[in-house]
Amino acid sequence: MGGNTVEITDDNFENEVVKSATPVLVDFWAAWCAPCRAIAPTVDAIAEEYKGRVKVGKLDVDANGATAAKFNVRGIPTLLVIKDGQVKEQIVGAVDKGVITKALDK
Repeated sequence: MGGNTVEITDDNFENEVVKSATPVLVDFWAAWCAPCRAIAPTVDAIAEEYKGRVKVGKLDVDANGATAAKFNVRGIPTLLVIKDGQVKEQIVGAVDKGVITKALDK
């Protein structure tokens, strides 16, 4: 994980995401998922670029199934942009950086 990303878990989801003062980009991923590993450097770069404006977190679906199930995450990687506890954008699959930044800039 990059220096500007936080580890999101079932236990800290409420505090880190729902109660966050800034929008949160949550990357639902798993260690065995090749597309998840492919998109990881992009997510880390976005965490650096949007530092102070957007919190970027990564949630391991294998370790935190309850949160993944709550948001009906069926395929990974899935990126959710959550603001004020509400999902504003959902991106599924390994997409290029422009798709993610466009979602964040809305």
